[in-house]
Amino acid sequence: MNTHAASEAIEDKVKELLSQMTLEEKAGQMTQIDFSVVGTPAVSGEEPPIDRARLEDAVINHHVGSILNAPFTPANRAAPIGTWRKITAAILEVSQKTRLKIPVIYGIDAIHGATYTQGAVLFPQAISMAATFNPELSFKEGEITAREVRSSGLQWNFSPVMDIGRQPLWPRLWETYGEDVYLASVMGTSYIKGHQGDDFSAPGKLPTCLKHYVGYSFPINGKDRTPAWIGERMLREYFLPTFEAGVQAGSPTVMVNSSEVDGIPGHANYQYLTTILRGELGFKGFTVSDWEDIKRLYTRDKLAASPKEAVKIAVMAGVDMSMVPFDFTFYDLLVELARSGEVPMSRIDEAVSRILTVKFQTGLFDPERPVLPVEGNFATPEAVETNRQAAREAIILAKNNNHILPLKKDAKILVAGPTANLLSVMNGGWTITWQGDSESLYPQDKLTVFEALQKKSAGKVTYVGGQAFDDPIDTDKVVAEAQNHDYVLLALGEKPYTETPGNIDSLMLDQKQIDLANAVIETGKPVILLMLGGRPRVITAIAEKVPGVILGFLPGMEGGEAIADIIYGDYNPNGKLPISYPRNTNDIVPYDHKPTESFEFNTYKPLYPFGHGLSYTTFETRGLSVEKNQVKMGENVAVHVSVKNTGTLKGKETVLLYLNDVAASVTRPVRQLKAFKKVELEPGQEQNVSFILTPHDLSFIGVDMKRIVEPGEFKVMVGNETAGFFVTE
Repeated sequence: MNTHAASEAIEDKVKELLSQMTLEEKAGQMTQIDFSVVGTPAVSGEEPPIDRARLEDAVINHHVGSILNAPFTPANRAAPIGTWRKITAAILEVSQKTRLKIPVIYGIDAIHGATYTQGAVLFPQAISMAATFNPELSFKEGEITAREVRSSGLQWNFSPVMDIGRQPLWPRLWETYGEDVYLASVMGTSYIKGHQGDDFSAPGKLPTCLKHYVGYSFPINGKDRTPAWIGERMLREYFLPTFEAGVQAGSPTVMVNSSEVDGIPGHANYQYLTTILRGELGFKGFTVSDWEDIKRLYTRDKLAASPKEAVKIAVMAGVDMSMVPFDFTFYDLLVELARSGEVPMSRIDEAVSRILTVKFQTGLFDPERPVLPVEGNFATPEAVETNRQAAREAIILAKNNNHILPLKKDAKILVAGPTANLLSVMNGGWTITWQGDSESLYPQDKLTVFEALQKKSAGKVTYVGGQAFDDPIDTDKVVAEAQNHDYVLLALGEKPYTETPGNIDSLMLDQKQIDLANAVIETGKPVILLMLGGRPRVITAIAEKVPGVILGFLPGMEGGEAIADIIYGDYNPNGKLPISYPRNTNDIVPYDHKPTESFEFNTYKPLYPFGHGLSYTTFETRGLSVEKNQVKMGENVAVHVSVKNTGTLKGKETVLLYLNDVAASVTRPVRQLKAFKKVELEPGQEQNVSFILTPHDLSFIGVDMKRIVEPGEFKVMVGNETAGFFVTE
């Protein structure tokens, strides 16, 4: 059956089903509850941990359409794959007892792999996947994640985060693909395509969810779930395009911004949720609220005068499903609102049709459909190797004075610092638990940075530090031990976190880490600084005094081995920064800044710029040329450049192409990334790389808030070269 015919067949089934549904059954479909509503007490030890009577009350009596989360909120933690399969089988069994046999869709935050299934392959987090500049790896991550979530019996993934990461204080920065619109769009859509394939009802495929529409990632004070102030032009230039890309890639669900933009909470924003998302971006799927956010229109935002009014506002703005999450209040209030005519049945039918359509598209209406087998689909050696390659390509070598790296295998290395001997610091939040900080639950067969170095070493590798991130480190012992070693690997950074618990007041490192760094530097031993964590903490004073700096961010479960591969030269680093790494706490200037931000006394002077990343070999780009120096409006522009490995080792280089519109009716950034390509070259090998710039690449949001291309001069930049062309009417 072709796609159009399949789509029409589903549409007919949805109409038929909808015509048979009661108001209560429809309100239930729009209700999503946390697992704890149907779970047994966490201490019961039952397998599966479900209270059958509560499950039947939820699914049969309240017609609940969706369940989310791992057992047991607030202490959510990964369950064995067998437990998940039993949980989802029990839910399916109860849904088959309902009058219309409408399946429940189970959603989970599988944001860097199947995060809530024990033993899953857990990839680098999104900020680190962006650092690979390798869309193929993002595609494979999507494939592997979907397979592992499906084989767990789960059916819907709250991923990827398509918010743009331009506020480094924000505690969810690491869940984004960085500060650049184009890079985030490419990496996010590659993930979606791998995760969903051409048909997400296929075995091993799964629907995705775009988060968190829109503007959530740009809080003016840097704290999670606090207001953003975003003008319409900035919204359309920087914040909408990634979501538009996700919609075009076929993602069938969208989760709503938990905060507010310009005084309008995301869950009350008709302009964003209906006029733009549906009318302009062409989104056909369903929207789901974030955690308790419809209630919060009343309790927190003070937008609604009552919980009932909050439900009315959200549903009428365009929210289709409510993550309630702990009760049936949304269901009860929506039924009341429909009966009184305050929410028209047409709006409820619209929302339910969207939800049912996605359930049909996901293949959930086939109760005989087997759950994807665990064998061959979960934690396979091939998936682990893909993950290790992703981790290798995610590591950024930021400084390598006098070729201090790589080290010889027999080098005597002292390893110190709070991130040196923990798995949690390489994975961050949403790993086994919500905050990702329960080190004791991490798999014992995975290696920390210290353990990975020790395994590879032919010399002496010594660790001085604590058992947990906040344990005091004996600085005197570190200084004394340094005398017995050739090098010091100083591992600093952040402990795991996500969302509001990750709020900070400064990007500075805590004083304990600074004191340790200063003491180690004063020993006179060569120091290599390794940074791990989700945000660019300020390291300028330390980085300027040490010969080597590695930025690891959150490289995932294979991060320890990947870092050791790079330190010992078994892998040639090729990661590049997906953000501008700030020199100081308030020096937050993105690479695609406006001319006035680098004029007279203003400068763009990050510690390390966007796109920065060294290699153990050297590369040179040359011969940048534009096929035609004059193009007519609406034509594509072909650009050519050659890249050569001028060093002595095989390596990968990402060729970055930037564009500047020289003069325009709205000020344009000094440069914007419009294309990139990663190539692997042997020593002395040269390769020609071609790019096509489309009219869309030349466009911007004009004075009247419409996307336009203006005639005039454009500059293309690759490496140290610039080429120009003119667009004519």
